Amino acid sequence: MRRVAYFFGSAAAAGAGTYVVIYLYRWQWQRAILCGVLLLVVEVMLLGIVLLGRLARIEERMRDADRRQEDVLARLREKEARPAGDRFRWLEEPTSRTYVFVPVLMVTGVLLSGLAWIVQRIASATARPTAERRLAGRLAVLAAPGPARDADPNGMDDPRGMYDLDDLPPIGIGARGRRGRTARVLVVSAVGAALVGALVMGLADLTQTREEDAKNSEATSLLLKVDMRGTNMTAERESLAAHQLWERCRDSTSVPLNRATLGTLGDGLFAGVVQPALTDHDRMRLRGCLEDTGLDRTHLTVVGIGDADADDD
Repeated sequence: MRRVAYFFGSAAAAGAGTYVVIYLYRWQWQRAILCGVLLLVVEVMLLGIVLLGRLARIEERMRDADRRQEDVLARLREKEARPAGDRFRWLEEPTSRTYVFVPVLMVTGVLLSGLAWIVQRIASATARPTAERRLAGRLAVLAAPGPARDADPNGMDDPRGMYDLDDLPPIGIGARGRRGRTARVLVVSAVGAALVGALVMGLADLTQTREEDAKNSEATSLLLKVDMRGTNMTAERESLAAHQLWERCRDSTSVPLNRATLGTLGDGLFAGVVQPALTDHDRMRLRGCLEDTGLDRTHLTVVGIGDADADDD
């Protein structure tokens, strides 16, 4: 269940973050704010799931420790409550004669140990050195290989032709594993920092205001459509909502609009003309402001946008 929550939470966070970037690129600030809030909520939810899992594991460990402590305490109390006479009950039973066998067995073990010690001393005194050499020759194939007979790393020759293991550098599986982990962490950190930097720089490059060449046209015309949800949405309400959005977005461009008129075409369609002609970047800013969520139960769509000359009707 936790994996399912992680999957859906990660998918929601990825989608919200993607749309934050998209809406920032489109200059739609209200939608970007909503997606940013959703991203924060999902991140807090994932953090809460992780913390709850950690707390559950800590509580389980504490319960296990308490159970083990209670078991040990119960055993100690049982030992304290056990009567002292029960420790050697086999000595108190008169019907059983097996207790006599134990001392006899102990004495026999002592005698056999002494006899084995005498035999070992006699064998060590009468053994020949050739037998030991023969045994060492047989066991030589099982010995570990010695270090290489090379020059001393410090520039001095080893008179024995070999080095002690303590003098050799500590190269092993653990050291290689730690170095490999450190290298992987550094690589992942560098790649993550590069991706974050590229994202920030790319987003800043897309949303910054640039000086562009002026258009040869005199004006820019827009065709807008207003959709309103709810009852009693008359043409007057649609016209009022369209003019409110239009007047609010006049200041969204980098250049001041000397003239910005909006006329009604009927059926929720409106035509707007702005002067001077807008550059491509200002068109994106004006379109993003108009299509952003600004009024309750009102959605405005830019159907078309283009340049207009003085001789156009």
